Amino acid sequence: MNAVRNYQRELDKIIEGISADAACAPTLFLHSCCAPCSSYVLEYLRWFFRITVFYYNPNISAEEEYRKRAAEQKRLIAAYNAVAGEAAPTLRAVREGAQTVHPIEVIDGDYEPQRFYGTVRGLEHCPEGGGRCFACYELRLRETAERAAAGGYDYFATTLTVSPLKNAVKLNEIGERLAQEYGVAWLTSDFKKKGGYQRSIELSKEYGLYRQDYCGCVYSKEERDRRKEQQKANNGISQSG
Repeated sequence: MNAVRNYQRELDKIIEGISADAACAPTLFLHSCCAPCSSYVLEYLRWFFRITVFYYNPNISAEEEYRKRAAEQKRLIAAYNAVAGEAAPTLRAVREGAQTVHPIEVIDGDYEPQRFYGTVRGLEHCPEGGGRCFACYELRLRETAERAAAGGYDYFATTLTVSPLKNAVKLNEIGERLAQEYGVAWLTSDFKKKGGYQRSIELSKEYGLYRQDYCGCVYSKEERDRRKEQQKANNGISQSG
């Protein structure tokens, strides 16, 4: 029987090995699904890594929605960079000896919804959180790994593990496999741990970030709409009773 891995503890060990000298900070190519999920991850990691955020989410079916989320991502990063010199160290940063935050860069990926549809063909009716999502994880992480390798980054990672609705075990499994394939280190994570998800909610409120209640793909949206209709029907039955 395989032991359950503690990905957050593994990340802590990596960070413990990073030099406190800001000039020696490793580079991280970080896939981001949206500004709210990245808020905590960036607040946490910018003390230890020189981060380039890669916004690549071809799963988002509506272009208007895609552009809105991309704009929010850039707005958050601009806000973080504007106060970089005034940022108060987090408790973790103090404990690990980090002295300063690093400016964050951002790169837009291509908007390729047809690539997503091709990737999940045959998996359209999988429930949310199943095989369709796993194929989508790999699509986005593969593009991230390829660009990280081409850009000579020390690590690549994703903000997706901050969400309690995303499978951190599967995400780390895919990331580690792609790390072997592309020759760039995968930064293990389970960012929801140690209050990470709750902190992302707090930061979203603080910065007035646009939050979504579905991942962005048409299938997730349909499932959300069915759930809302069912809740509405249930409420109607309850009130009439």
